[in-house]
Amino acid sequence: MTAYVPRFSTSGAKAEGRFGKQDFVYKADEDVYLCPAGERLTYHYTNEEDGKVLRRYWTTACSSCALKEKCTTGKERRISRWEHEAVLEAAQDRLDKKPDMMTARRSTAEHPFGTLKFWMGSAHFLMKRLRNVKTEMSLHVLSYNMKRVMNILGAPGLLQAMQQA
Repeated sequence: MTAYVPRFSTSGAKAEGRFGKQDFVYKADEDVYLCPAGERLTYHYTNEEDGKVLRRYWTTACSSCALKEKCTTGKERRISRWEHEAVLEAAQDRLDKKPDMMTARRSTAEHPFGTLKFWMGSAHFLMKRLRNVKTEMSLHVLSYNMKRVMNILGAPGLLQAMQQA
C-alpha cells in the first residue's frame, strides 16, 4: 500500500510573511540548501533533539542579503534537516503528483478517525499503560466497525454474516 501523507509545517515563518523551509532547495549530492536568494547554506554540525538526529545548516551571508527581511529575524537563517527527511520529501513528491489523493483520503480514511475521536470525547483514552490503551482502542474500532456494518446490512444482516463466518 502506498501512503499519501501531507507534510506538516511547524514554523510560523510562512504565517508571518517570511520564507518557510519549503522555499529552500536541498541539494543531496552537495549536502547543502539553496536559499531563495541563491546563497548556499552549508552543513555545520549534527545534534539530537527528542530522539531525532538533526543536521544543522546555515550561511553567514544573511547580513548583506536584500531578502533578509523576508527570510529571518535573526542574524542568520538556520535550517535543520532530520536524518530521515528524504522519506518525507518522497511522500510529498508522491502527493504533489496526485493531488486528488487527499480528497480520497479525507473521504475514506480520515472519517473513521474523526468519528472515533468524537466518540472518545476530550479525555480520549481512559486507561493508562500501552497494553491497556491498545485494548481500549481495539474496542473503539470494533464498535465503530460493528455500527458501520449494522448501518449497511442492518442488525439481521450482521447476525446472519456472523453465523456464516
